[in-house]
Amino acid sequence: MDRILLSTVAYRPPEEVFPYVRSFVDYPRYTDHLEEVRVRGNGDAGSVYDLRLAWWKLNYTARSKVTAIDAPRSLEWHLLNDVDASGEWRVEPEPDAAPAGVETASRVYFDATYDPYSADESALSLPRFVSLDWVVRKVEPKILDEAETVVERLVADIEGQYRDVELTVHEMP
Repeated sequence: MDRILLSTVAYRPPEEVFPYVRSFVDYPRYTDHLEEVRVRGNGDAGSVYDLRLAWWKLNYTARSKVTAIDAPRSLEWHLLNDVDASGEWRVEPEPDAAPAGVETASRVYFDATYDPYSADESALSLPRFVSLDWVVRKVEPKILDEAETVVERLVADIEGQYRDVELTVHEMP
């Protein structure tokens, strides 16, 4: 299993940050490769989200289930189809990270474990002569760039304006 653990600081308390992390239907605004999110449920634990992704010549719909919510601290999820993956969004108070003139801050963590080789190749609709191994080698280096884009846009939504954010990489494959 591979693991990605990233974090950044948002200049708001966890109670104000968590609703943004929890709102999966807004995620297409944060990334260039997530085209649409459909939800089955009310957003609580047990809700299922279909996340339609597109990159290069690949289109894929990941089905993710929220397994636990401990607002405003944690949201856990796992994929239900085609790839063995699970993870957590975590929000922790970090008032010492707030700059002068800002009341408080929170650290937002994205933690995911996955097995890239557990993917069902037939579910990915790979072009002829393209292997899953080739796709994994091409996608893994782009994960960090995509994470930075998502984090910057998420923080801009949370804080109401864009700023350069520092993405801390705690663990990457």
